[in-house]
Amino acid sequence: MASTGNYELFCLENPLLDIQGVGDAKLLEKYGLKANDAILAEEKHMGLYEDLLQNHDAKVIAGGAAQNTARGAQYILPPNSVVYVGCVGKDKYGQMLKDICNEAGLRVEYRYDEEQPTGRCGVVITGHDRSLCTDLAAANCYKPEHLKSPEVWKLVEQAKIYYVGGYHLTVSVPAILDLGEEAAAKDKLFILNLSAPFIAQFFKEQLDSTSPYWDILIGNETEALAYAESHALGTTDLKEIAKAIVALPKKNTKRPRTVIITQGLDPSIAVIGKEGGDVEIVEVPVHAIAKSQINDTNGAGDAFAGGFAAGLVEGKSIKESIDLGQWLAKLSIQELGPSYPQPKQTYSSK
Repeated sequence: MASTGNYELFCLENPLLDIQGVGDAKLLEKYGLKANDAILAEEKHMGLYEDLLQNHDAKVIAGGAAQNTARGAQYILPPNSVVYVGCVGKDKYGQMLKDICNEAGLRVEYRYDEEQPTGRCGVVITGHDRSLCTDLAAANCYKPEHLKSPEVWKLVEQAKIYYVGGYHLTVSVPAILDLGEEAAAKDKLFILNLSAPFIAQFFKEQLDSTSPYWDILIGNETEALAYAESHALGTTDLKEIAKAIVALPKKNTKRPRTVIITQGLDPSIAVIGKEGGDVEIVEVPVHAIAKSQINDTNGAGDAFAGGFAAGLVEGKSIKESIDLGQWLAKLSIQELGPSYPQPKQTYSSK
């Protein structure tokens, strides 16, 4: 009989329904979008979702960055290992999300909003690029009272690792701080993902309020550069940026901070804090894949984070966990959207 987990990984962010279609430069221009970007929707973007469905053969997929990550981690871990929390509407799309997650073995504890519909993300695929345009709707209505409710907080107390997607900084900073405080007080692992360049650019204050709790910070090179610029670090050297973040003040001093920066097909960089202020720098090459095998890069970063978090749950080292994350990302980009192949595949290092 397969071993079962104890919900060691607890994930928080914004559950969304991805509406994903193949577009071109003309479609991007029509809605003022960039080829490889992630933004929050404004009034001018509201026609995009129906446009994708009607004119671009769009597929509807369970989305929301941390929800993708949670599904990825559960793909690797034993049953009952991962729980995910966020807010959806009381509608068919919220039920659709729950069904997709349950099918993947992921436990969700949604807050259901009575007024707002389930959030959606328009995904325009152009070649190997993806442009994300998110209408948060109900996802914007998450309340820390839900996190603190007895049934959900019991899962928080049970977990050993907390993973928060940076997009939630636009929704409920108090909920993130509640998890951060719990992690620091109980010496649990707190992971934050920078998620998109606009977080560091336009939600700097919210981001910085959570920094004392970061045991591990994950970002890609674009997000790291946006962080460096908004914090006037005066460098574009990714290792130097990571070192500066590692050195920030920390609430739980028992755990030195680690910063991981992914670079697409280039090696991932990990700057691992050591006691006494030293750092160890590790570079981990990605799992090779032919360009012809790449189907869709949407969700690759989420898959990486899922594999990485699963590795930590399994007790692997930072380097081993990065390799596991890269393996899962490699699987994901061969699928449509933030998805993972069935039947389940077994991890093998390079």
